[in-house]
Amino acid sequence: MTMVSQQFSYVIGVDTHAKTHTLVALDHLGGKHGTAQTFPTTPPGLKRAQAWIERETTGPVLVAMEGTGSYGAQFCDLLTAAGVRVTETRPPKRGVRRAGKTDPIDAEHAARYALALPMEHLITPRNHAGHHAALTVLLTARAALKKAHSASNNRLTALLRGYGFGLDVRLALTAEQVKVVAAWRAHRNDDVGMVTIRAEAAREAREILSRQAELTANEKGLLKHVKALAPYLLLEHGVGAIVAAQLIVSWSHQGRIRSEAAFARFAGIAPIPASSGNTIRYRLHRGGDRALNTAIWVTTFYRYHHDPATAAYVEKRTKEGKTPKEIQRVLKRYIARHLFRVLDNHTILA
Repeated sequence: MTMVSQQFSYVIGVDTHAKTHTLVALDHLGGKHGTAQTFPTTPPGLKRAQAWIERETTGPVLVAMEGTGSYGAQFCDLLTAAGVRVTETRPPKRGVRRAGKTDPIDAEHAARYALALPMEHLITPRNHAGHHAALTVLLTARAALKKAHSASNNRLTALLRGYGFGLDVRLALTAEQVKVVAAWRAHRNDDVGMVTIRAEAAREAREILSRQAELTANEKGLLKHVKALAPYLLLEHGVGAIVAAQLIVSWSHQGRIRSEAAFARFAGIAPIPASSGNTIRYRLHRGGDRALNTAIWVTTFYRYHHDPATAAYVEKRTKEGKTPKEIQRVLKRYIARHLFRVLDNHTILA
C-alpha cells in the first residue's frame, strides 16, 4: 500500500472561502514549509496562488482542499489544467476543532489529513467542465423546480379543500383539474373574499403549469447532454435522462471511484451486517450521495415492476422466504455494481 507521503514531496493544504483561499505547505515528513499565505479568489489572485505553489515546492505536489465543487472549484480547475494533482478533503472532526479554528489551521489540517492517507483513499474531485458542468447545473435547477412545484401544488390543494369551488379534491389534483382552475375568472356572485381566493387559486394553478413546462424543458436539456456524454446509459432498463444525468455527475470520470464496492458505499447501498443469533440480516448504509441513491432506487423500482428477468428473480427469492425490502436491497446492490461497470468500462465522450 503506497502512502501519500511516499508519492509526493509536498502536500499543499487549502482552506477555501468566497473571497480568499489560505494555503499551507507541508513536506513529505509533515514539516511546515514557510508560512501560510492568503490569496484573493479573483483570477489574478488564483494565478498568484498557483505561482506560489510552483515557487515554494519541488518534485511531485499534491493539493488538498475542501469545497472543490463550490468555493474551490475555479482553483481546482486551474491547478488540474496545469497538471497538479488535487484531492478533496473532509472537514475536521469535532475533536480536532479543540485546537482552535483559523484559516491557516484549517489549511494545515487539510494537508495533514491527506498526507496520512494511502494513495487509493484520495478523493478525486468531480469534473466541472463542459457537459458535466451543464448536467450539474440542470440537476440543481431541477431540484429547485420540483420543490417549488410541490409547494404550489400543496397550496392550491389546501385552497380548494378549504373553500370547495365544486371540485372533488379528496385525492391528489389531476392535470385536468389544474388546467380548469388556471382558467378561472371572477364570478358575479362571488363576494370580495371569494374573488380574492378564486384569483389566488388560479394564480397557483398557472404557477404549477409553468413549473411543469420548465421541468419538461429541463429534462430535454438533460437528455441532450447525456446523449453527448454517455448515450449507452439510456439503453439500460430503468435509466432515463434524469437518472443517467445523476449517474454521470456522481461518478464523474474513470478513476475517481476506485471500485464497484466503493461506488456502492458512496451511493449509500453497501450492506451493513445487522444479524443476531441464528438470524442473518443486512441493512443499508444510510449515508453517501443521496441523489445517487435515489437514482439507483428509481432504476430498481422500474425493473422490479417492469423487467421480466427481475420479476423472475423476485419470485425466486420470495419463495426462499426473503421479504420485499430484503429483495430490493439485494437488487439495489446488484444494479449499483452493474451501472458502475457500465460507466467504468466505457469512455465518457468529451
